[in-house]
Amino acid sequence: MKKITLLLLFALGIVAQAQAQKFKNKAHLEELVTIMQGNYSSYKQSVADTSYFSISLKMVPIWKNKGHYLYVEQALSKKQDKPYRVRIYKISQRNEQEFVSEIYTLKNEKDWIGKWNTPDAFANLSEEDIELKPGCEVVLQRIRKNEFAGQTGIKTCPSELRGASYATSKVTVSETQILSWDQGFDKDEKQVWGAVKAGYIFDKIP
Repeated sequence: MKKITLLLLFALGIVAQAQAQKFKNKAHLEELVTIMQGNYSSYKQSVADTSYFSISLKMVPIWKNKGHYLYVEQALSKKQDKPYRVRIYKISQRNEQEFVSEIYTLKNEKDWIGKWNTPDAFANLSEEDIELKPGCEVVLQRIRKNEFAGQTGIKTCPSELRGASYATSKVTVSETQILSWDQGFDKDEKQVWGAVKAGYIFDKIP
């Protein structure tokens, strides 16, 4: 009986240590979510290289009582009232080293365009109103303080946009910028959409 008790205490000690380590690194998840949110623009890059468009990117926190969710709008700077991408990102921690940004679409996205300016409005959006894009999550690692980088899996994110078979995303997040390289490829590995030379540089607007 004494041996069983000692083994049980040992097992509980291991679990407690694992939980303590997870709690210790929880600050890194908060760090990631904090530096992701904000208003961004690729205007500077578009001036330096005209092969890039001037794009507006907005990411604001919503559903604070449910976890870490961001509402995301991406649009040409001259057409911010007509974003070409409307998404919800769910940010979570997979293990000590990896963080995940899951991508959701909104079933009635037109109803939410522009609501980034009044994030409390998303209290009326339910989890049944969004749909996960399986395989399109971005897995990030912490490179150093206030810098994370990662990408989607290999051929895991299906896409039918402009003849594509799958899409890839490579992302680096820092305090002042988000570097994002989204590309679509057809079944023959030919790129059919997205930046060719490198990703977009989104500067955070103070």
